[in-house]
Amino acid sequence: MPSAPRQLALALEHAESFAREDFLGGASNAAALALVDSWPAWPDRTVMLTGPAGSGKSHLAAVWARAAGARLVAAHALDEAGVPRALATGALVVEELAPGAFDERALFHLLNLAREEQAFVLLTARSAALDCAIRDLGSRLKVLPLVVIAPPDEALLRAVLVKLFSDRQVAVDESLIGYVALRIERSFAAARAVVALLDDEAMRRKRPLTRALAAEILRGPEA
Repeated sequence: MPSAPRQLALALEHAESFAREDFLGGASNAAALALVDSWPAWPDRTVMLTGPAGSGKSHLAAVWARAAGARLVAAHALDEAGVPRALATGALVVEELAPGAFDERALFHLLNLAREEQAFVLLTARSAALDCAIRDLGSRLKVLPLVVIAPPDEALLRAVLVKLFSDRQVAVDESLIGYVALRIERSFAAARAVVALLDDEAMRRKRPLTRALAAEILRGPEA
C-alpha cells in the first residue's frame, strides 16, 4: 500500500527590515556600525566592508545608501560603460566583490572616476583577499581603509535568532533561543539556516515551535 504523501510547507518569502533601528549591534560589528554612522567623516571616500555571509553587510550598506543618497550595484553586474551612471549621485555601494566574479577593468575605472569626482564608494566583500589580475587595482584595494565584521558573540547570536524568527512572524521563548544558540556554529549563516529549518519543520508538522520540538528536529539531548 503506498505511503501517504509527505506534506510540504509552502516556500514563502520572509520580509527583512533594513532600517537603521533594526540593525542588531554588538562587539563584532561595532566598527562597521560606527563607520556607517560617522559618514561623511570617513578616513577615505572609498572604504571596504568585509564579513561572512549573512553578517549584516547588506543591511549596513542599505542604511548608508539611504543616508548618502547612494545607488547600489552588485559587483558582478558592474560594467565599464555603466560606471559614470552608477556614480551619478556622488555615492555608490558595490556589493559582494568576490575573486573572479567581477569586471576588474570596470572596478578600476570606477575607483579612478570616484577619486576624480570626489564621490563616496562603499565596497562589500566576504574577504579583502581578492587577488586581482590587474596589478594596479590590487594595489589600490589593499590600501583602502578596511572595516571587518567578525563572527557574533553569544549575546549577539541570541539577538539575531530572535530577529530572524520575528521576521518570519514566529513567536519563540527564551528557552528555545538558548537551546538553539548553544547547539549551532557561532555564525550568522548558521543562525539563518537553523531558523529556516525549524520554522519549515514546525509548519510541516503543524505544531507550535517549542524547545521540545526544536530538540526533536535537531536531535539534541533533552534537558
